[in-house]
Amino acid sequence: MKKNEEKCVRACICQKKAVILRRKIDKDMRNNRLLVALSVCVLCAVCCTLAGCKKDKKSEPSTPSSTTTSIVGNLPDPEWAVSEDYDMTSSMTVTASIDLALTYESQVKATGWEVAADDKLAAFEGENCIGLATPKEGLFYLYVTAPKSGSTVTLKYYSSKVKNLFVADEALVYSNDVIIGTVAAPHTPKWTVK
Repeated sequence: MKKNEEKCVRACICQKKAVILRRKIDKDMRNNRLLVALSVCVLCAVCCTLAGCKKDKKSEPSTPSSTTTSIVGNLPDPEWAVSEDYDMTSSMTVTASIDLALTYESQVKATGWEVAADDKLAAFEGENCIGLATPKEGLFYLYVTAPKSGSTVTLKYYSSKVKNLFVADEALVYSNDVIIGTVAAPHTPKWTVK
């Protein structure tokens, strides 16, 4: 019986050593996997930096996050009127389409926003309104009266559905007798809540 007991004791000791050794191997492998994963991450970061694909904050467009800025407001209908101080004999024409989903897709879906008959699109030089339009069949046909050639023209849009004011992300430069956008290819800027 002693031989059998000795064999059992040896087997138990071997089994315990095997379990301890296996645990150690598993732990080492986990550490190695972490080390390999960390090495791959560092290598990728170095490669991206060398390849020039690092994000350049200056080149990224500054569009608002649709989750942080609400398109729903409580603004009254603005009382915009075209200033009579401008030359009405020369002009610039803008055919525009409004698509707030370009910037605020999830909110547009949530609110059911769409262009309404009493929405307004206006052109401004500074604080002076130099053009005003309401939609016709989903498009705005904006006649912009003549400020100084080369002047900056800012587009503003009022949505009667969400009762808020939006400003086009890119300004236009006034030039006499220029046509911006067509029925087939309307000017469709991105908008930011003002």
